[in-house]
Amino acid sequence: MKGNVIVGQSGGPTAAINSSLAGVYRTARDRGAGKVYGMLHGIQGLLQERYIDLSEYIKSDLDAELLKRTPAAFLGSCRYKLPEIHEDRAVYDKIFEILNKLDIEAFIYIGGNDSMDTIKKLSDYAILTGFPTRFVGCPKTIDNDLALTDHTPGYGSAAKYIGTSVKEIIRDSFCLEYGKGLVSIIEIMGRNAGWLTGAAALAQGEDCNGPDLIYLPELPFDIEKFGEKVRELLEKRSSVVVAVSEGIRLTDGRYVCELGQSVDFVDAFGHKQLSGTANYLASYIAGEIGCKTRAIELSTLQRAASHCSSRVDILEAYQVGGAAVKAADEGDSGKMVVLQRLSDDPYQAGTEVKDVHKIANDEKVVPRDWINQEGDYITDDFISYVRPLIQGDVSPIVVDGIPRHLYRKK
Repeated sequence: MKGNVIVGQSGGPTAAINSSLAGVYRTARDRGAGKVYGMLHGIQGLLQERYIDLSEYIKSDLDAELLKRTPAAFLGSCRYKLPEIHEDRAVYDKIFEILNKLDIEAFIYIGGNDSMDTIKKLSDYAILTGFPTRFVGCPKTIDNDLALTDHTPGYGSAAKYIGTSVKEIIRDSFCLEYGKGLVSIIEIMGRNAGWLTGAAALAQGEDCNGPDLIYLPELPFDIEKFGEKVRELLEKRSSVVVAVSEGIRLTDGRYVCELGQSVDFVDAFGHKQLSGTANYLASYIAGEIGCKTRAIELSTLQRAASHCSSRVDILEAYQVGGAAVKAADEGDSGKMVVLQRLSDDPYQAGTEVKDVHKIANDEKVVPRDWINQEGDYITDDFISYVRPLIQGDVSPIVVDGIPRHLYRKK
């Protein structure tokens, strides 16, 4: 590489996103990039000319290892939607003026669906204006809903945490006996795709039957049937554990969480903030059956629990970061790196690049035949798909009994 590289992080953080950042930095330096800049808070920060020289923070191999073990976005994130090119060319002119000033040869953006929309628009503008910078997307999302890739970095670690936490909740729920039983409802992230919620079934094993019911947003949710199912289960056992996606909807399209509260916050991409699904269902079951209930939201912990990271996930996140730089260095633009599964036993995956226009603003959902006929659990095919992604551990670097992270002062 003859010029410089700039990298940004966007959307919801993960336990593996900084491993991709480390992969971008190391590969860019190995390929001869002059400087590797980091956008502070993504494209929104770049518009404000907020960026850093990453060499001032990653000064040793130990720093790189700390970065790979640090959750959340080291550079800071954003949810900023670029306007359509015909609507506001001035925004693009400003971005490209900054890129020109910094002599940027490759622009790498680590993110999910909305971030790939940014790569699409920037690469289109570069073609329109003949600008030489190349734009490549690096996949990241715990939601695992990016098209054309077998899975996304960040998902494996989140799935590992969910499976572990659900198993621990199941153990806890059997400690005491309650009069009419106990129903624990676990709310798991997932607006339109149930990849995370399905991972609750990973709690299954020789020492655990796993959750009793799993509901994904891919299918309409029937509250009355749900209540009947829980009542039937309580006739056989004293404790019932249910995993639900935050985005489950009724047949009329309303989110279940909207039944208990108004959802007012909407982000730049038109996404409603979803929360309260477990609370509403726990109140419903308590009222219908009269048993004790618990509503449990895994919330931010799903994406921030780096102490429970999957080794496969961290390694692949690093790999796709490096592959994004390699693709840009070899002339690709308007592309995203994808992971292609080569085999299940032993598990192997490689990287390719795909046209970002076929990825941006699309969503990959759980196949219907990976959900059981009743719509209240997942099938063995789902388990076979996700289990290789959670293998191995990444030991944190511990200081005074607590994991150490790479820290950037604001």
